[in-house]
Amino acid sequence: MLRKLFAAIPLAAAMAGTTSAGPSDDPAAVLQTLIDSTSSYYLTQSEQNLMMMPASPALWTVEEGEALFHEPRGPNEVSLEGCDFGKGPGVLEGAYVELPRYFEDTGKVMDLGNRLIHCMKTLQGFADDDPAITRIHGSNTDHMRLQAYIAAQSNGMNWNPPMDHPLEKALRDAGEVLFYRRSGPFDFNCAACHGDEGKQIRASVLPYANNPKEWTKAISWPSFRVGHDNLRSSQHRVSECYWQMRYPEIIPGSDLSIALISFWTDLARGQPAILPDLKR
Repeated sequence: MLRKLFAAIPLAAAMAGTTSAGPSDDPAAVLQTLIDSTSSYYLTQSEQNLMMMPASPALWTVEEGEALFHEPRGPNEVSLEGCDFGKGPGVLEGAYVELPRYFEDTGKVMDLGNRLIHCMKTLQGFADDDPAITRIHGSNTDHMRLQAYIAAQSNGMNWNPPMDHPLEKALRDAGEVLFYRRSGPFDFNCAACHGDEGKQIRASVLPYANNPKEWTKAISWPSFRVGHDNLRSSQHRVSECYWQMRYPEIIPGSDLSIALISFWTDLARGQPAILPDLKR
């Protein structure tokens, strides 16, 4: 059963800004609580998506990821249960909403994708050129199955990326500069789309970065993209935004991508994550 993947939590506690005791049982319920708490056309613009969320294809990807996470794999024939995502080996509950974060064993600030690659290589023994490592986009990849399962263990919990280490603060601040810096052939920046309330691209209402209750949905990845018929990650969203602004291609997992994700996660601090979400 899909619901066994989550432990129940009162959503009112998450909305009140308190520390969540555990993941919620239903991404659609997390979104509905946000909708009920604020007036936002961005949150309600797609009736079809709201209707689809309880039966989102992403929920099947979560189940596939659970099996993959516990399966002994790679040359070393071990599972990912020994991987530390920031809260101790094998502890997934609440880990995703505290990423990106600094990891002592690598000396780097890492997001979920980077940390997965690190553990698949160091624990399971996968080589750099193994498809399990190199294929990072799409519902049919190991990466997205694993990311969906790991992220789902933080559904409904509040975004709370740590800012204790100097590198965590430095990456977050670099992300803020990148978010507002205009460049590229069209002199664009992220704020061109997300710096004001009520902006639209064609029929799509855009999320406003300074409205945390809108922004938490905007950054709730992994999310099933209906238009792509695939589950997508935060790294894919960053890459797609850079392509739309006609910037040079961004390197997935680079410090630049981590900086942007660090900043945008900090903007949603204290709001419940919708994991996995469903977007147009």
